[in-house]
Amino acid sequence: MNLNIYLSGEIHTQWRQEIIDGCAKRNLSVSFSSAVTDHGASDAAGDLLGLEENSFWRDHKSAKVNAIRTKTLIEQCDVAVIRFGEKFKQWNAAFDAGQCAALGTPYITLHDENIVHPLKEVDAAAMAWATKPEQVVEILEYVVTQK
Repeated sequence: MNLNIYLSGEIHTQWRQEIIDGCAKRNLSVSFSSAVTDHGASDAAGDLLGLEENSFWRDHKSAKVNAIRTKTLIEQCDVAVIRFGEKFKQWNAAFDAGQCAALGTPYITLHDENIVHPLKEVDAAAMAWATKPEQVVEILEYVVTQK
């Protein structure tokens, strides 16, 4: 089994690389995709359509340009991993989880225990909740190898 895994959410830690490296160490047949993780580039995506003086319209255009990528990758993935960090509120990650739920795409949430309550609805629709990237790797190994 080869899984296409979409990595969504928090961009300020190395959790994505930890999952990618963990899967590589176990020789799992998986491939990964992600939203743009360069915060500045993501914020400026709409600038391609012309500069905006009003930050609302700049963010609006950038969100739409970024959504071309995220919507396409979420629709193409077999499983999504959605990370919620502590430093910022990842509303985009919650939105991605909602898209997965609406599409019937299985997803795993990855976050600390201290934010279980605000994420209760997101976690309720998830197939699993992990607190460490290594747990995600173990879940993926089980799904791919049945071990």
